[in-house]
Amino acid sequence: MKKLFLTAAMLMACILGIQAQRFALIDMEFILKQIPRYEQANQQLETLSQQWQKEIEAKGKEAKTLYEAYQKTAANLSAAQKNAKEEEIIRKEKEVAELRKKYFGPEGEILKKRQELITPIQDAIYQTVKEVATQKGYDAVIDRASAQSMIFASPRIDISNEILSRLGYSN
Repeated sequence: MKKLFLTAAMLMACILGIQAQRFALIDMEFILKQIPRYEQANQQLETLSQQWQKEIEAKGKEAKTLYEAYQKTAANLSAAQKNAKEEEIIRKEKEVAELRKKYFGPEGEILKKRQELITPIQDAIYQTVKEVATQKGYDAVIDRASAQSMIFASPRIDISNEILSRLGYSN
């Protein structure tokens, strides 16, 4: 009898503990799409990316042209001339690789620009979510866009519109 009572008490404690937790959802993709500054930042990043990619491709074409010219004339060149041409081709290919790394590498210009343009927007959203969660007593706020295993969530716990409203954007 004692075991049955203890088991029932433990079960009730678990159920009450689960019910006491409050959750909310946000849809980060939806929120970001409603912020014009975010869309402008993405367009600016895309423009820069295309511009830098064209620059890299132009340097790549230069290297290819040097290589093709070398292939055509290699038979008529002395060993010293071949060496000089090969070094020039290698130098041009290194330029392309360095340029690619400079713009698109792990610490590249595109990453720095993304942090400059987009991070402040994301930080403002995070701060607002944190404020709403604290004020309303939510134990967890889950991003619907990144919650891959979420199958269904009630729309009544979605606070995306409230976040947008507090950020000054109406939907």
